[in-house]
Amino acid sequence: MDKIRNLSVRKTILFYMAAALLCSFVLSAVIIRIAGRTQTQIWWNYVDEEAYFKAVEKEGADYVADIPRPSSYEMTRSDYFVSELCDFLQTYAVLVLSMVGSCGAVFLFYQNKLKAPMEELAGAAEKIAGNHLDFTVSYENKDEMGALCKEFERMRRQLARNNQILWKTIEEEKMLRAAIAHDIRAPLSVLKGYQEMLTEYLPSEDIDLRQAMEMLSESGRQIERMDAFVEAMRKLNSLENREMNPEEISAGWLEEALRSELAILGKEYGKRCTLQVIEPREEFCGDREMILEVTENLLSNALRYGKQQIVVLVKMGYSELSICVRDDGEGFREDAEKITEAFYRQNVKDSLKHAGMGMYISRLYCEKHGGKLILENEEQEGAVVTAIFGRIA
Repeated sequence: MDKIRNLSVRKTILFYMAAALLCSFVLSAVIIRIAGRTQTQIWWNYVDEEAYFKAVEKEGADYVADIPRPSSYEMTRSDYFVSELCDFLQTYAVLVLSMVGSCGAVFLFYQNKLKAPMEELAGAAEKIAGNHLDFTVSYENKDEMGALCKEFERMRRQLARNNQILWKTIEEEKMLRAAIAHDIRAPLSVLKGYQEMLTEYLPSEDIDLRQAMEMLSESGRQIERMDAFVEAMRKLNSLENREMNPEEISAGWLEEALRSELAILGKEYGKRCTLQVIEPREEFCGDREMILEVTENLLSNALRYGKQQIVVLVKMGYSELSICVRDDGEGFREDAEKITEAFYRQNVKDSLKHAGMGMYISRLYCEKHGGKLILENEEQEGAVVTAIFGRIA
């Protein structure tokens, strides 16, 4: 049965037709024989037996006695009907049974060979049309229909993979747009702070020209940062593909950059910020923009959730840079893995102003530096986030 089930479609239809015709011919022979005997028995009832036996006695090489066919008016109505039916069966039994057998062979061929795979393919096509790809096309016969079902299953798997790639691309583009919006926010906050300070103190001459020029110079640096970031975002397709730009970083440069931003962000949020930098003997090598973006993300979170004071501790070595940000807020309520997911928001109000990308971007950039992002809670109160960067060549 397995061999028959796995025959090709052409061989299967030939097998069914041959079997049907053979059965039809055998059955026709049996029916013709039975019809002939039945007809002979009917005719015998209307034969003159004495005359018939005399004719049989005269049989020879050139003469054979046969039962004569009675005329229609001699037979009863039922005998006449049966006799005519026997004539019909003897004449057309082969033709009728051959046609019936062929139709039966076609029906069985469809039922046993085509129905199951066609229903399977029709159901699969309907599911694919409805964009439901979490199914399998299962038809195990090793024939043309089995090969067709396997190709259909291969097409379904490819469509599912393409859908996953498409959704991943959409998610990456979504994260990329959110990252651009998120990382431009910090330089804009600094620019906004400088603008407010200049607008407030310059007319009353509370600041001198030197201080004003320093603010303008810092504003120019922030604009250059935004230009560099936008240009980098324009060239990449996802955050993971952002190229790193290794540069020598001194403790003095990093301290100056962080102090200028802490002054602006601290005033904006109305909180006290403290910066501690442990002077190293050697310089660190890393991507300045990525490190500043991570630091700004950590500072923004700490200033947003902290109550009064933010402490930033920087430890720089030849092979590793550590930036630890502490706040006196309520601390983290969920595990680090969930908090560093893309588009994570701690509460509904965050979704109004924040895309939920800060911790995700920070973790990603730390890992690109061969480091990691550590999220902890203070024993008493507050959160501690430590960004560790490894040296890059």
